[in-house]
Amino acid sequence: MHFPMKKFFSYYKPYKKLFVMVLTCGLIVSATALVFPLLVRYITKDVLNGDLSTVLREVYGVGALMLGLVVIQNMGNYFVDYYGHQVGARMESDMRSELFAHMQKLSFSFFDKEKTGRLMSRITNDLLLLSELYHHGPEDYIKYLVRFTGAFVILYFINAPLTIAVFCFLPFLGVFALYFNKMLNKALRRNKERIGDVNAQVEDSLSGIRVVKSFANEHVEIAKFNRENNRFLDSRKKTYKAEAYFYNGAEAFLQLITITVIIFGSASIVGNTLDLADLITFLLYIGFMIEPIQKLTHMSTQFQEGITGFQRFMEIMNLKPDIENKPNAMTPQKVNGEIEFKQVSFRYEDHLENVLSNLSFRVQPGEYVALVGPSGAGKTTLCSLIPRFYDAIAGEVLLDGINVRDIDLQSLRNNIGVVQQDVYLFSGTAMENIRYGNPAASDDEVIAAAKHANAHDFIMGLPMGYHSEIGQRGVKLSGGQKQRLSIARVFLKNPPILILDEATSALDNESESIVKESLESLAKGRTTIVIAHRLSTIRNAQRIIVLTEDGIVEQGTHNALLARDGAYAYLYSKQFELQV
Repeated sequence: MHFPMKKFFSYYKPYKKLFVMVLTCGLIVSATALVFPLLVRYITKDVLNGDLSTVLREVYGVGALMLGLVVIQNMGNYFVDYYGHQVGARMESDMRSELFAHMQKLSFSFFDKEKTGRLMSRITNDLLLLSELYHHGPEDYIKYLVRFTGAFVILYFINAPLTIAVFCFLPFLGVFALYFNKMLNKALRRNKERIGDVNAQVEDSLSGIRVVKSFANEHVEIAKFNRENNRFLDSRKKTYKAEAYFYNGAEAFLQLITITVIIFGSASIVGNTLDLADLITFLLYIGFMIEPIQKLTHMSTQFQEGITGFQRFMEIMNLKPDIENKPNAMTPQKVNGEIEFKQVSFRYEDHLENVLSNLSFRVQPGEYVALVGPSGAGKTTLCSLIPRFYDAIAGEVLLDGINVRDIDLQSLRNNIGVVQQDVYLFSGTAMENIRYGNPAASDDEVIAAAKHANAHDFIMGLPMGYHSEIGQRGVKLSGGQKQRLSIARVFLKNPPILILDEATSALDNESESIVKESLESLAKGRTTIVIAHRLSTIRNAQRIIVLTEDGIVEQGTHNALLARDGAYAYLYSKQFELQV
């Protein structure tokens, strides 16, 4: 995969000045470190062999200079460690926010294919080590390049043949490092995929914990988790194997370099081409040449994890939403609520056959229309095309005579309220969940919406009323209570178009009666499309549309369709038989 360098470095821009200061301090620290071996050489070669009367004074002077350099180094290292890590953490935070915001823009088709646990892993684990990569990456490479280059130049002037002999090892070390880095990168990428699978399994099991316990299937979930956990463990083993080859091989090269210096340096002393002071200096500077390689070798896992995380980050960021605004998308001043389908066809990405084919019908403003038919006929899919959760592959969906593709997405969806069978409530209070319909609403408006939805009384019966925590997904509430909160949320939104997707099918008779009353109140004066499972609940609909795999086969009122004795009458009689 091509690494997007321009995008990678673009995250430095907001913190450019601070990062330049960090790099400058890093360079100063590296430069001062190069001075120490020269001072040692000066003492051992010049001072100790000079006038004995001035030796101590000169040694103390060099010692004072060394202490000064230590102070400079410590101040520089503090600045680099504190502010460097701070810059990296800020950049990681920016990327996490950007990734989350981008995920919010992606279409339903993306979330249909992706598991929540895997997406959570992308946002958390994948970006976790990026702060270290952003901090240590450029800083360490520049810092160690200065040390390596400086040490090489100084050594070359001390003894050129020995320096060249040492340098001959480095190309082999470089090839070795590149080969195992590639292997390591592949292993780390597999790790991130496997931990994503573990997260997905955890999220799936814990979200359905009530079903798990009701079937006493804890052992099944443990087995499924252990399978994913063991797959992750296997990938970690392969990573450690690659690391072991990499680190130990690199360490062997470095030991060979040290041995070469000692043997050839000693031979040079015997041959009078090198003195002991120069050999000591040479060994000290070899450390400066070896240290960058050692450090970068030991940090390579961290760097590779950061790079792999960035690549996986970019995989999501490069995805384009299937559904976007047109460049000149319009925002209607007023929506009357007329909906028309013209020869509409649709199929899902992974399906070969159409769910809807050449479908045409019109809903008048303020009309109450019910959609009925067997499961799989495409009723929910049809309604999902109106707010553009998906786009038709052929034909047009019109709102007040305007193709929904030409309307600004936010404006379109602000004018449509959806109440679903599977209610989703967020962690927080009852007040916060209702206010989700209109974040700018006042407390009085929230309470008024709850009263309209027949939710006020049960909310006031909660321990802290509207400020009671309802738990994740509203687990502390009954099905009917959750449904009434979702209806209150739509009341607060106050849209001219309403879609009710089997909103009462999962409720008991008492709850259904209360929720039905709330829905009827909500539907007044709005264009309403009801997807009905219980046909008894839509007898009063102004029009009933019967949708099957063959398309729309019947339309009319409840009584008219029963009198026709067709598809609707058959569905109604079957449901009546089951109820009896």
